[in-house]
Amino acid sequence: MSNIVGIDLGTTMSAIAFLNSVGKPEIIPNKEGDRITPSVIFFESDKKLLIGDEAKNQAGTDIKLVTREFKRKMHDESYSFSANNKTYSATDLSSLILKKLVQDASVQVGEIKDVVISVPAYFKENQRNATIQAGQLAGLNVIAIINEPTAAALFYASNSKISGKGLVYDLGGGTFDVTVTDTTGDDVKIVASAGDPHLGGIDFDQIILELMSQKFDSATGSKLCSDDESTYEFTLQAEDIKKSLSSKNIVKRKLRTDDGSALIEISQNEFEEKISTYISRTELLVEQALDESNCEASDIDYILLVGGSTRIPAIKKSIKSLMNKEPITAVNVDEAVALGAAIKAGLVTVKENMHNISSTVVREMKKLDVTDVANYSYGTISLSFHDQLDKYKNKNSIIIEKNMSLPCSKSNTFYTTHQGQSVVNIEITQGEGDDPDFVDIIDTFTLDLPEDREEGCPIEVTYSYDENQIMHCNAKDINSGIEKSKKINFTVDTNKKVTLDSFLID
Repeated sequence: MSNIVGIDLGTTMSAIAFLNSVGKPEIIPNKEGDRITPSVIFFESDKKLLIGDEAKNQAGTDIKLVTREFKRKMHDESYSFSANNKTYSATDLSSLILKKLVQDASVQVGEIKDVVISVPAYFKENQRNATIQAGQLAGLNVIAIINEPTAAALFYASNSKISGKGLVYDLGGGTFDVTVTDTTGDDVKIVASAGDPHLGGIDFDQIILELMSQKFDSATGSKLCSDDESTYEFTLQAEDIKKSLSSKNIVKRKLRTDDGSALIEISQNEFEEKISTYISRTELLVEQALDESNCEASDIDYILLVGGSTRIPAIKKSIKSLMNKEPITAVNVDEAVALGAAIKAGLVTVKENMHNISSTVVREMKKLDVTDVANYSYGTISLSFHDQLDKYKNKNSIIIEKNMSLPCSKSNTFYTTHQGQSVVNIEITQGEGDDPDFVDIIDTFTLDLPEDREEGCPIEVTYSYDENQIMHCNAKDINSGIEKSKKINFTVDTNKKVTLDSFLID
């Protein structure tokens, strides 16, 4: 029997889980015995890596060899990290985190090949594909990806009796997602999501670091952070202070540099005031998700917290004030996503490869169901006549609308623009509204047409978005029956995989 595995690939922390023999998800600790692993890499040499707490602890020896928070740069072509004469993209680095998680877990549960990896609900298509590619670079078969709030809701539903409309509030180390769900027994339906891929715990760490710097400067007249090494060291202290402020009203620390030392204190009230702008942003996104769900706060039956940053008292106060309801805190907020991803892996495996798992697991999985939604709209660029300008101009024509339930398929008919048109260029867009300047073109493909076509011949464009969040596109010339399909999905460069596999991960 093959292992059924889910992975929470986080900005600051990652975790891996599997379905046990009775179909229940369990976290697999890393080789150090920790249930979550910091998403930090230290390139000790050109052949050896440290990942996790070891990497954090060794980073001070050479800050140029440590990298973290690269999840925020997934599929950012301008981003790269260099160490020991080699250069890595965020996808490369993420693959090394995945490899570490799987390598450690395999020692305990056996070979791991097929996995589900979680992504922020508001990751765009290129970021989702970059995540799949990271799994492939790590030598894994990514059978599906799942939105982080969806994974958490799925685990909550399987772990406790919740029903009705729910709000999943997911504030992690680097991203924020809020999702409205509709749960009946073990069936979870996602209604709508909103989020910000650049709002999370690391932003709060920076606020603490700014407070530390201001207080140290006031006390000593010198700068706290004078170089990259000291910035890294004090950022770690800021993270520790942030965690302490979740249970203490005031935290004191003795800060030392070559230019002096000072005993500083930071209060919970100071911290809350400084992060109020971020909290207001989360509240706006909650309201957006409610609005897109046609819900009021009073319609929500339960609130689920996910992500380590939800431990901050100001966050809990904000949620309670906004929703007039106490959130559920029944499970570990750091682990719910990985556990839910393992359940998703079980659901996919039962559907696609049932003979490879036990009857007990099959029976447990058949009790559950999850329906996700498209988190963005998908369309294509077309020509549309503009009455005021008295001319044709480009328009983003939406085909799949945001929050459509998955799997979904929808077709629109377009028409050739001129006599003898020999090719149709399909530009696949992601984003809202009809202005092409405000959407992303995520892929293109062409459909060749027969010769001597008249103007105005119909072309049917069909977009299908499957339950594993993979886009399939088809264009068909109605008159001739000629058609062409495209799957929006990246595959790994096998030559690159050899390079990554050459590392020894410690």
